[in-house]
Amino acid sequence: MQVERGHSFVRPAAQSGIALVMVLWMLALLSVIAGSLVFSSRTEVLMAGNLAALAQAEASADAGVYKAIHELVRPQTDPLRWKGDGLTHLWKFQGAELRVTILDESAKVDLNAAPPVLLKGLFRALGIAEPDADALADAVADWRDADDLRSLHGAEKADYAAAGRDYGPANAPFETIEELRQVLGMSDDLFRKLEPLVTVHSRQSGINAAVAPREVLLALPGATPEQVDLFLEQRRILIEQGLPAPAFPGGQGLSTGAIGSVFSIQVEAILSDNVRFFREAVVRMTGDIKGPVTVLAWRAPIRAFGQGAFAPVSVN
Repeated sequence: MQVERGHSFVRPAAQSGIALVMVLWMLALLSVIAGSLVFSSRTEVLMAGNLAALAQAEASADAGVYKAIHELVRPQTDPLRWKGDGLTHLWKFQGAELRVTILDESAKVDLNAAPPVLLKGLFRALGIAEPDADALADAVADWRDADDLRSLHGAEKADYAAAGRDYGPANAPFETIEELRQVLGMSDDLFRKLEPLVTVHSRQSGINAAVAPREVLLALPGATPEQVDLFLEQRRILIEQGLPAPAFPGGQGLSTGAIGSVFSIQVEAILSDNVRFFREAVVRMTGDIKGPVTVLAWRAPIRAFGQGAFAPVSVN
């Protein structure tokens, strides 16, 4: 066979080899594409499953709130009725385990009604140094009062501007506890500790010692850790016997045993795969048979009652 000069050709065996390489490259590329599609689909399925589980946990937590409301409207003479005493009740609903805690809002420090001495005591109880506690208590007072007069250690508009803030104090009552985060000197860590201990709904200058947690009792003027711990032990024993809580000694008129009409309801819903959701609602009992409950707040809190601030007792 003759080959024309100046021309070249590829042998059939070489052509087959190139074709085979191209086929292998195509198969590899298709494998990568298929693998990516499988991984993407699997990720989407997992995401959808997680979202569905979270939605189920949220719905279960909401059911726990309605269960607590149902308990609160039952006759007070009913011995099985859940009370606003900070105890945690275990309840199962649609495969979810619910931890339901009801607490009278009068157990907390009201940001709008509490005097600076009680606010300072609360900050000190949470480990804030005295100078910083003074400054924070006065800054809260300056935030909620209607004037522009600076308290001794407080903060008004000029102080916020000097700190680089583009806002000043509201000079009006706190509408939500989240507003506390804007007060000069407040940190995220301190707010997380304060969140379950403060309220804007009790409208009381003092606190209800019959249900108040340890940190709030320590905020009372003159209260010592030893005195508070002894009181808490006595209170626990009496409550377990179905008897009224004792009166807290001292407190300079800021300790009461009055039961309020506003309650925090906090629910932790836990599914079998450990998916969790926290729900908190604040409700006011109106005493009106046509509308016995008014919902004042509905949120997902940063911190639940049982995560350190409170030590509720589990009951069935």
